[in-house]
Amino acid sequence: MPIDPYIVLLLGTVGLAALFPARGTGADVASGASTAAIAFLFFLYGARLSTREALDGLRHWRLHVTVLVCTFVLFPVFGLAARALVPVLLTQPLYQGLLFLTLVPSTIQSSIAFTSIARGNVPAAICAGSFSSLIGIVLTPLLAAAVLGNSGGGFSADSLVKIVLQLLVPFLAGQVLRRWIGGFVARHKKVLGLVDRGSILLVVYTAFSEGMTRGIWHQVSPARLGGLLAVEAALLAVMLLLTWYGGRALGFGREDRIAIQFAGSKKSLASGLPMASVLFGAHASLAVLPLMLFHQMQLMVCAVIAKRRARDPEEVRGSAGESAAHLVQGQPQDRVLR
Repeated sequence: MPIDPYIVLLLGTVGLAALFPARGTGADVASGASTAAIAFLFFLYGARLSTREALDGLRHWRLHVTVLVCTFVLFPVFGLAARALVPVLLTQPLYQGLLFLTLVPSTIQSSIAFTSIARGNVPAAICAGSFSSLIGIVLTPLLAAAVLGNSGGGFSADSLVKIVLQLLVPFLAGQVLRRWIGGFVARHKKVLGLVDRGSILLVVYTAFSEGMTRGIWHQVSPARLGGLLAVEAALLAVMLLLTWYGGRALGFGREDRIAIQFAGSKKSLASGLPMASVLFGAHASLAVLPLMLFHQMQLMVCAVIAKRRARDPEEVRGSAGESAAHLVQGQPQDRVLR
C-alpha cells in the first residue's frame, strides 16, 4: 500500500523534535500553542456533531455499549495481562505507556472514514466515536489512577479538571454554537481537517521536544522498540478479531459489525496526547510512544480491512441487485415487458 503522507509528517515531526527541540521560552510557547490547538480541535468536534444525530444514536444503545466495553474493559484487561512481559520484552516505562494506551478512548474521524469505506453503519460510527471520546475525558483519568497509581505521573483532581477544561468544555462550546457555525464548518470540512492534523503534529512536537531535553530516549533500545511493536501488533489483531466475531455472536448485522470493529479496536491520538501530557508530566514523551506507534499501525491495518470489507461477496451482490432494480425502474414499461 502507498504510505500515508500523514504518517510521514508524524515521523518528520518526531525527527524535527530530535534535531531542534523546543527549549526555554520556545518550549513554553509550544506548550501553550499545543494546549490551545487541542482545545480548538475539540471545539470543532462539538460543532460538527449534530445534536439530533447524538440523540438518535442513543436508540442504538446495544452497539454503543459494545464499543464502550471493548474500549474501556477488554483493552485494559489485555493491558494488565501484558505486565507479564516485563522485563522480557518491555521495560517498565514502556509497559506504563502501553497500559495507558489501553485506557484511551476510541477515535472519531478514522472510525467514521473506515466505516464509510467498508459500507458500514456510518451514523452509528459517528455516535460511537463521539460517545467514547466524551466518556473517556472523565473515565480515562479515573482508570489511569486505578491501574497506574502514582507511577502514572501524578493523577489528581486538579489533573482531571485540566483535562475537562481542555477537552470537554470546548466540545460543549462547539455544540452550543453549532446552530450558528455548523454550516460554515460543514462547508470548510477539508480546510478544518488540516487544522485537526496540524494540532496533533504540534502536540507531538511539544511532547517529543521535552523528551529530548530530558534525555528520556536513551532508555529505549532498538530491541525494546521491536518488542513493543510485536506486542502492539498482537493486541490490535486480537481486538480486530474480537470486535468482528464478537459482534456476530451478539447478533449484530453486517453494517453494525463494521462500525463495532472500527470504533472498538482503535485508540485516539487526539485525546490521548493531551491527557498524557497532564497525567505523566515530564515523562509524557515516553508514555505516548506506544500510543503513537499503535495509532499508525491501526490506520494502516484498518485501511486494508476497510477496502476488503467493501469488496465482500455479499456486499457486491447487494450493490448489483440494487443497481439492477434501479435500472429496471428507470426503463419505460413497454421495454420492461419486452
